[in-house]
Amino acid sequence: GGGGGGVYLMVCTARDRVGARYKVQENIERFFTRFVEEGKATVRLREPAVDVCLSKANASNLKNFLSAVRLAHQGTDTGALPLSALVPAKTSEVEKPKTKMIITSRRDYPLTKNFPYSLEHLQASYCKLARIDTRVLCLKKLRKLDLSHNHIKQLPATIGDLICLQELNLHDNHLESFSGALCNSTLQKSLQFLDLSQNKIKALPIQFCQLRELVNLKLDDNELIRLPFKIGQLDHLRFLSAARNKLPFLPSDFRKLCLENLDLFGNPFEQPNPLVPNIQLKIPLTLLECAARATVNYRIPYGCHLLPSHLCEDLEVAKTCQCRSACLSSFIQITVTMNLHHVAHTVVLVDNMGGTEAPIICYFCSLDCYSQFLDRYLQSNG
Repeated sequence: GGGGGGVYLMVCTARDRVGARYKVQENIERFFTRFVEEGKATVRLREPAVDVCLSKANASNLKNFLSAVRLAHQGTDTGALPLSALVPAKTSEVEKPKTKMIITSRRDYPLTKNFPYSLEHLQASYCKLARIDTRVLCLKKLRKLDLSHNHIKQLPATIGDLICLQELNLHDNHLESFSGALCNSTLQKSLQFLDLSQNKIKALPIQFCQLRELVNLKLDDNELIRLPFKIGQLDHLRFLSAARNKLPFLPSDFRKLCLENLDLFGNPFEQPNPLVPNIQLKIPLTLLECAARATVNYRIPYGCHLLPSHLCEDLEVAKTCQCRSACLSSFIQITVTMNLHHVAHTVVLVDNMGGTEAPIICYFCSLDCYSQFLDRYLQSNG
């Protein structure tokens, strides 16, 4: 067509023979030409934001091509462009887009080159990374990210921008927490495998159980003193390991899980003692407690537009009595024994004695409910 506006860049790949057509005029973000003598260059487009990577080219042909693209970008008339006649590329010359990259040493980690935008699987282990590279967070097609064996202390909230991310491996790093912001991100819809083992995590945020698609969760070798309060919401979870932590007991919601494999070996579980209750009951109940219980029991809708946020947070963590009704800050708490085979098909032994039992928390909303439980307990153990 007349003027530089009629020049398009056609990109064909082995997967996409028909190819994609990109407008050139005023659409070039940047040229990367550092390795042009080796026949390599990258043209970064603005709309759509793609990198066209060229390699294995003849150096002088490549320079001619790049100058033609630069002139077309500036709007030079088509007739004046140094364009050669089109020759269809042979299949052997067309490079497949790179979808997998594995780096296992600091030496091989790219410092100047960008990661290919087409990556779906990236592993960068043993690279002594102290934080997650912002270039990695731009790889929108990533499905699998393995950053195990590094020195990462903190996770940026922008990991949530990786909208296709299904597997995240952070085994053997220096993490001390997993932020609530990540649990509220698009990871809720995509993340299926999460390995946080061998870090320094003491607790997971209340929002953690919004990662509803999780199938496999590894928390071994941390400093966890408790598991997430609402862990029963992880209804896709099939593999859970939290061996060698500091768990004294399991949350009451643990009963709702339906696992294939469970490993809780090497935790300092306490001996359950139903006869020594922790009594937090205030009699008579406060007005706040009565109103909060009613809100949960009658499923009255609430939200931050209706209530102060600290009240919403309290309602989020309402406890459930054996009688199925709610209690918030007024309750009786005990630990009882649970056989882990109730929630998991395969159980790695909890101790060296061959046990598959662990202590689990129980709540009661009133003295009445607790005394009914005690009667049953004393009769069965009488």
